[in-house]
Amino acid sequence: MDVQAIRQQFPILNQEVNGHPLVYLDSSATSQKPLPVIEALDAYYREDNSNVHRGVHTLGTRATEKYEGAREKVRRFINASSTAEVIFTRGTTTSINTVAYSYARSNMKSGDEILITPMEHHSNIIPWQQAAKATGATLNYLPLQPDGTIDLDDVRQAITDSTKLVAVAHVSNVLGTINPVKEIAQIAHQHGAVLLVDGAQGAPHIKVDVQDMDCDFYAFSGHKMCGPTGIGVLYGKREHLEAMEPVEFGGEMIDFVNLYDSTWKELPWKFEGGTPIIAGAIGLGAAIDFLNEVGMENIAAHEHRLADYAMEKMRTIDGITIYGPEKRAALVTFNLDDVHPHDASTALDAEGIAVRAGHHCAQPLMKWLNVTATARASFYLYNTEEDIDRLVDGLLKTKEYFGDVF
Repeated sequence: MDVQAIRQQFPILNQEVNGHPLVYLDSSATSQKPLPVIEALDAYYREDNSNVHRGVHTLGTRATEKYEGAREKVRRFINASSTAEVIFTRGTTTSINTVAYSYARSNMKSGDEILITPMEHHSNIIPWQQAAKATGATLNYLPLQPDGTIDLDDVRQAITDSTKLVAVAHVSNVLGTINPVKEIAQIAHQHGAVLLVDGAQGAPHIKVDVQDMDCDFYAFSGHKMCGPTGIGVLYGKREHLEAMEPVEFGGEMIDFVNLYDSTWKELPWKFEGGTPIIAGAIGLGAAIDFLNEVGMENIAAHEHRLADYAMEKMRTIDGITIYGPEKRAALVTFNLDDVHPHDASTALDAEGIAVRAGHHCAQPLMKWLNVTATARASFYLYNTEEDIDRLVDGLLKTKEYFGDVF
């Protein structure tokens, strides 16, 4: 894997920030976009811009072919059994909300249980809070181990015949924990429960096989995997999607409309009301082509090396606390003693280093960690060991500065 050649495909990296070469370490928030994705978006708007599925003219046909071609690329990328199981959405949040509104509210009642974990992103907490309130179901949480991992014995004890839905992140956006989603699916199914996996931090970094995983739903976003913003995917097993009602109504998703009743198109289009996210889907297809060309196994191996290197180097800094397990995805969440993470992030930005600071849309997890906020450095296929060296140097300068101030 030639990282320097890959970096040349990302024009945004070739700039200075505050007088320093940019070091972008915030890919868990959003990844940068390679030239093939930028060019695919440009080509669509320059050459093929038209609505899809509606016109028989040449532009409409070309746009439809590219849009549905992107759906097939997604199907292969996650190994879904059919394109009917691939729904284009605005992102992970919309995908999870679709399941919470359409599946959970139709299939749950008082006495049923929804089970999630304290490490979830708010997008995988709030929809279930609302679904529980609407149906009378109970929302419960799996316990976490001290290092922020899930013990399968706790899963076996927690999931009962009252559990109807389990929702868990594939990868924690704060701890970097890689959850045993395949094993959780097996346990859930033994009790008749369904499993939704929040794949926002999984799909960009780990080869996903939804059939092998045997999850019932898998949600992810394009913008975290080199694709455009505003496009995401909901994978669902066909039997679930067939039984679910749409959550948005209007053009494109209908079969026939009369004055007082309507019928819906077949899958996947019954969940894609209105003009779909055409350019976003085409851009996501280009991103998948790019990731496949590099190789998801190569990306995972590169990120594993970066995570190990970062942990080794950052642990040499006095007064640093690193959160999460030893075996982790490509991110390190940390705090410096006596330095607020917002101050640390601002100081690093002065050195041209972009990291995330705050609660990372995971306030229950912050409470579990007994902190109000953390800083996070996250890596992707275009990052290097030199980027991590710059980060460590920046953190040392930050400590020195705040030590002098106080």
